[in-house]
Amino acid sequence: MITANDLRKGVIIKTGEELFVVRGFQHVKPGKGGAFVKAKLRNIKKNIIIEKTFRAGEKIEDIFIDKRKMQYLYNEGETSVFMDVENYEQESIPNEFIEEEMKFLKEGEEVGVSFYGGEIISVDLPTFVEVKVTHTEPGLRGDTATATFKPAEIETGAKIQVPLFVNEGDVLKVDTRTGEYIERV
Repeated sequence: MITANDLRKGVIIKTGEELFVVRGFQHVKPGKGGAFVKAKLRNIKKNIIIEKTFRAGEKIEDIFIDKRKMQYLYNEGETSVFMDVENYEQESIPNEFIEEEMKFLKEGEEVGVSFYGGEIISVDLPTFVEVKVTHTEPGLRGDTATATFKPAEIETGAKIQVPLFVNEGDVLKVDTRTGEYIERV
């Protein structure tokens, strides 16, 4: 058991019979009355985001999850196939379940996969990935004085904003949590 004060992004909790992953939280201390925590939670099974308010100090059931390193092999249309790097067992995960993660997932990449009761509950990407720019408009020469951005498509098919000096074929470091450009590699 944890208290509402211990909620952090990424923590998985059980409310009723449903599992939720904490996407965001805010501690609120109004001038009158007791403090509380507003949390943005994603239902793991239904993939629905809800907001829930907990009283400060309220007990919440956290759960034990089994985390394994798995390698992304390929996309099978409706599902994606991952292989356990220790025992080589393969698991298929519905693409709708990992929609956000697919934006930065490259074949052969190792990710963390969390299991609860034998079921996959989340796929955790590395914080930063290196991806190649497949399409972007050329920047104007000498236009680097301001922090201006342009759209670019990366090798996974995702679209991100990049500085004007980035060209097709460049390899970039991208933050998978926010989808933001970090640097050119």
